[in-house]
Amino acid sequence: MKAIVTVIGKDRVGITAAVCSLLAQYNINILDITQTVLQEFFTMVMLVDTSTCEKSIGDMVDILEQAGAEQKLSIRIQREDIFNAMHRI
Repeated sequence: MKAIVTVIGKDRVGITAAVCSLLAQYNINILDITQTVLQEFFTMVMLVDTSTCEKSIGDMVDILEQAGAEQKLSIRIQREDIFNAMHRI
């Protein structure tokens, strides 16, 4: 299953590395990634493949939310179909 991961927080060194390493721990493959810094805020959106992840999407929501809180970031994951439905005009 494909999913969208979003990361937002105050910019600092190592955010991309930390998030990518966390996803790798759960066998989540990054298919596409975009990131930018808006003034002092870091933003990143990733399209990921969770088909080899042993955790459910619900478990990953909790894992990423907790990791984000520890790093003072907002890290969210959402199934691609739900993301697309929410952002359809």
